[in-house]
Amino acid sequence: MTTGHRATAAVAREPGGTFSIETVELAAPRPDEILVDVVAAGMCHTDLLVRDSRPESLPAVLGHEGAGIVRETGSEVRGLAPGDKVVLSFPSCGSCIRCRTGRTAYCDSIAALKFRCARPDGSVATTDAQGRPVGDHFFGQSSFGTSAIAYARSAVKVPDDVDLRIAGPLACGVQTGAGTVLDVLRVSPGSSIAVFGAGSVGLCAIMAARLSGATTIVAVNRRASRLALAAEFGATDLVSPTDMDPVEAIRDATGGRGVDFAFETTGVPEVLTTAVRSLDSLGTCAYVGTAPPGVTGGIPMLEAMTKGLTVRGVLQGDSTPSRTIPRLWELHRRGLLPFDRLITTYPLADINRAAADTETGDVVKPVLLMP
Repeated sequence: MTTGHRATAAVAREPGGTFSIETVELAAPRPDEILVDVVAAGMCHTDLLVRDSRPESLPAVLGHEGAGIVRETGSEVRGLAPGDKVVLSFPSCGSCIRCRTGRTAYCDSIAALKFRCARPDGSVATTDAQGRPVGDHFFGQSSFGTSAIAYARSAVKVPDDVDLRIAGPLACGVQTGAGTVLDVLRVSPGSSIAVFGAGSVGLCAIMAARLSGATTIVAVNRRASRLALAAEFGATDLVSPTDMDPVEAIRDATGGRGVDFAFETTGVPEVLTTAVRSLDSLGTCAYVGTAPPGVTGGIPMLEAMTKGLTVRGVLQGDSTPSRTIPRLWELHRRGLLPFDRLITTYPLADINRAAADTETGDVVKPVLLMP
């Protein structure tokens, strides 16, 4: 058993500040943890949201779409061994009623496990060059670095043919977008769906809707370049809310009826309202967009009642990562879920450029490659 491990990591120290590339020391994994040599890690808006809005969690190493190779396992870890390829997904406690019944995305402790940037006992595994603690265990992994101490429960062993340079987004963006369409909405052949937002989550949803056999797939987004991508991935109708009323456009695309399914990915309350209004009777709207605490989205109550509509929030695509991630990789391997086309890679040293490109929307899915 090693006593410590030196790594290079991107540390977020100030809200709204830049990431600093630092040498850090990682303690040996605890019995329920693993040490992973990270190959690549995706970046998404959640990383930047936590950096900018949760000063109590800083300084910290963020990153929650990690992929790498197991270097060391804790004494209680089963089913993982050094040399295994893994994708690091969201954490869960393993003991609450949701975990015991296989609904780990809704673990009672998931908010603290994701965002506290520390273990449940308040400790961390990471110290900086001056020996000061640095927050880690973000989403159970903190993968913006060359190595990570991760909860074994967060790790999904993947086949040897998996390309770890592109696999990280399976952990969050891909399983949220594709997983919601395949496993929550269960979009059926011949049906119709409107996807609001064409980021990585929305575009993966469009790929999955085409895979599911939906015949009308409406993409709603302000940016023309994103609508063009949506068309490449299967959208049959493209709607820019700056040019037309989305509800009217969606009804025009569906013979006046509205869509069977709506998927809201932006977290903007008004967009959720629009998504619900775009539904046909007995339609279902799922939303994954993150709004700040306390923000409410208005649902047209009379319309929702008289049309028998369903509106539900979804976390992580309702996924069980150990099942969902290998299945999504197999779809990708067969050419049915080409999420790799969303990826732009950056060396870890260029993380601040990746963050800037994320915020401007110039790239869909940045992925950091470790040196």
